[in-house]
Amino acid sequence: MENQFFVDSQYLSPEALEKKHRLETDPAFRKSHMEYLPGMEQIESDVCANVLAHMDSYDYSKYTARDVKAALEHESCSIEDFKALLSPAAELFLEEMAQRARLETGKHFGNTVYLFTPLYIANYCENYCVYCGFNCYNHIQRMKLSMEQIEHEMQIIAESGMEEILILTGESRGQSDVHYIGEACRLARKYFRMVGLEIYPVNTDEYRYLHECGADYVTVFQETYDRDKYESLHLLGHKRVWPYRFDSQERALRGGMRGVAFSALLGLSDFRKDALASALHVYFLQRKYPHAEMSLSCPRLRPIINNEKINPLDVHEKQLCQIICAYRIFLPFVGITVSSRESASFRNGIVKIAATKVSAGVSTGIGDHESKYSGKESQAAQGDEQFEIDDDRSLERMYQDIAEEGLQPVLNDYLYV
Repeated sequence: MENQFFVDSQYLSPEALEKKHRLETDPAFRKSHMEYLPGMEQIESDVCANVLAHMDSYDYSKYTARDVKAALEHESCSIEDFKALLSPAAELFLEEMAQRARLETGKHFGNTVYLFTPLYIANYCENYCVYCGFNCYNHIQRMKLSMEQIEHEMQIIAESGMEEILILTGESRGQSDVHYIGEACRLARKYFRMVGLEIYPVNTDEYRYLHECGADYVTVFQETYDRDKYESLHLLGHKRVWPYRFDSQERALRGGMRGVAFSALLGLSDFRKDALASALHVYFLQRKYPHAEMSLSCPRLRPIINNEKINPLDVHEKQLCQIICAYRIFLPFVGITVSSRESASFRNGIVKIAATKVSAGVSTGIGDHESKYSGKESQAAQGDEQFEIDDDRSLERMYQDIAEEGLQPVLNDYLYV
């Protein structure tokens, strides 16, 4: 199959190149993005319908300064208030939103900021997502770490003092099956108090297995909730199936995961509608699973490797700040993560207002923590990175910077008995 090539167009056979061209130019040639593939579990849930009903009817141009003022005056934030806070009319009230967000953050999180680091263990992928550096047609250095290499990377990270790790793979069952990921979770339990996963979506029983192996929470990026835009960006592979991806967090919770995280990749489509849908995804799922810990990530599209550069659709720092403040006001109990895609100055500022979690010591490549943490040459060949980061501070530096802002950096707040 094509998705086993893992190369860009200059290395493809004429037949494969023709298929790639047809995928890009002929929507009729692509499989439906709304139909499940064999082996994909379907669950009965009303969450998706509720989210889409609000997103599809959202006309943010109708909201006025009066609506925004009213939203900020209300003790609790309704869905309608949240829509006003995401609207262009709210841009003039960013200072007031930040003050309200800071107040809500203090009520629920005090002055704490949680730290974690990601560990990419494989970058093979069977999807053709036109904006992603890992996509199956890109000619990049592919790599899958062995268990010995994974443990070596984990030892290096743990020696820095980090206590929470997020394990990531490319979306390839063939190269990174559930058993492989589960064994990585078992290794992670030896070194870390908290273990998260950001992998391809799986079925409920597979999430249960991964939880039994040691995973605490699951992060899934919907990328965009706009079904039409999603169809034009995800041309091949299991990721193309929009509804299966949407239900990932609910399957993870049914599988016993303690927490789930949500995100749209801001800039792929209308960021206001994607922000609305992301938060409502949390809102409606929280009401079904009130015991679960839920969090939101707020990434903007970054430059990617060996692919066309898709520029963010007018998502500037002030607009990102508006989104994060609106998230906090609407969902005061939810964790908010701001990744190393953003600048150090932005992250330093937003953790004083609304964000509660940041990554440190970040690498989006495969097998290069040794070189980044100690300056030594890595024992393993390195796989290419998924995207460019902006903030490359070490854990030590990030910890110091947070403390100097008058905040309390936290590496772990769980005790296992």
